[in-house]
Amino acid sequence: MKNKKLKKVFSRFPFVALTIIFLFVLFFAAILSGVFALNFLLVAFFPDLESYLAALFSVASWLVVVVTVIHAANRDMVPETKIPWIICIIALNLFGVAIYAVFSSHRPSGRTRKLYAQLRRETAMHEKRVLAKETVHRELGNWAAVSEALATSNPQAVLHGGTKTEYFASGEEMLPRLLGDLERAEKYIFLEFFIIEYGKFWGSVLEILERKAKEGVEVRVMYDDIGSMGKVRSNYYKTLRKKGIACVKFNPFVPVVTNVHNNRDHRKIAVIDGKVGYTGGINLADEYINETHPFGYWKDTAVRLEGEGVKNLALLFLRLYGVQTRKAEDVSRFIPAEYEFAEGEGYVQPYGDGPHPLYGRHLGEDVYINILSSAREYAWFTTPYLIIDYRMREALILAAKRGVDVRILTPHIPDKKLAFSLTRSNYMALLRGGVKLYEYTPGFVHAKMCLADGEMAVIGTINLDYRSFLYHFENAVLMYRTKAMEGMKADMVAAFSVSKRQTEEDAKKNVVWRGLCELAKLFAPLF
Repeated sequence: MKNKKLKKVFSRFPFVALTIIFLFVLFFAAILSGVFALNFLLVAFFPDLESYLAALFSVASWLVVVVTVIHAANRDMVPETKIPWIICIIALNLFGVAIYAVFSSHRPSGRTRKLYAQLRRETAMHEKRVLAKETVHRELGNWAAVSEALATSNPQAVLHGGTKTEYFASGEEMLPRLLGDLERAEKYIFLEFFIIEYGKFWGSVLEILERKAKEGVEVRVMYDDIGSMGKVRSNYYKTLRKKGIACVKFNPFVPVVTNVHNNRDHRKIAVIDGKVGYTGGINLADEYINETHPFGYWKDTAVRLEGEGVKNLALLFLRLYGVQTRKAEDVSRFIPAEYEFAEGEGYVQPYGDGPHPLYGRHLGEDVYINILSSAREYAWFTTPYLIIDYRMREALILAAKRGVDVRILTPHIPDKKLAFSLTRSNYMALLRGGVKLYEYTPGFVHAKMCLADGEMAVIGTINLDYRSFLYHFENAVLMYRTKAMEGMKADMVAAFSVSKRQTEEDAKKNVVWRGLCELAKLFAPLF
């Protein structure tokens, strides 16, 4: 235990946190010193101007504050983010204005946006609509609107039939299947994960990647710098390159005052030869296969695709990989000429989501809300964090008011105490609205899933929280009547059976702490 604590203290993460704090202080000190220096010089040369300048400065500063507040109030952003920004601006005056100017926008740089648009054009020929609208409406019935809305907002989210699906109720179930597919790779392997960490899971994967790279298989790995911070060395990508693996770390931390550090790559994608793909909540670290137990039993899930639907996952990887390497390439060689058609399967629609304006809407949240609007019998969710905005909360409550059995499974043992407290602070409103809440007593739920009426489902990386909806690069698979959904339902029923259903009495406990959480929740959209 002591070794773990020492490891955390001397890891890169505390250094980065202290660096960010130092940069904040330096940034504000620079503004303050500039203002005082200008005032000192003016007073030195014009002594009689002191009181006049003080009054002028006060009026000017408040004029700037008022203009900035008006800008924030009328800006096209999630409504919940406006109030905390306005409070920040008014309370901190010019400092608040400076913070707002630097950190209120979470859009990637202009260079990144331009390159991403180019990469979309490069991949467009491989993302043409496969099924006519008439076919979609005939096959999907009342669920067609969910699929069509997604495709309209994100034309890259192509709907495919005949893709084989397989569900995994845990990382332990997924690992041997993944290793077997990696062993059979002939052309290429793409891995994109938020976290990789030294240990049994990553070690068993890496052993195969090294061997395959020596055999001539093209191996590419992309991991998130902050997500993997403290899990691997800061220059670990260089180590992998020496092993013949093309590796990049996404959005490396740079000690500058900027908002770009919020745009993390939270995706989990594995693609083998363009024919087999994986996604879900599982990262390449030992707690995800319950080799370690930091928070009780780690409940996570994944889905395996085999067939044409994998093409979407491959192109999602290639676009973001191209953004990070700053290179556009011909992706045709990564797309198989033909796919086997799996009989007896439904439809899959893998899709990506990310920060505005690379993605025009908050697709992860849109899909969940549209499913809730179409559900007739039940809509069940699993999420590690439940930190939602007004429209998501109302969609859940409105579905429950219509008689839909709306359930949300959250952890009982938290990995982050503040996030857990913010999660619980949302319980009361949802419970009073008829939503059923369950806490998974064996441990921590990291799975990100939705299942509705046994006919439509989502599995991927998208949590029910602001970071997933607004800031991160995410991905998921929308499924209609696939074989994987049978396993999903059985697994969710089993998870509910070992969970504690929450009541209003539970939500009322610890009034003082709950009040503090309500206050903290006001500023949750900013972080």
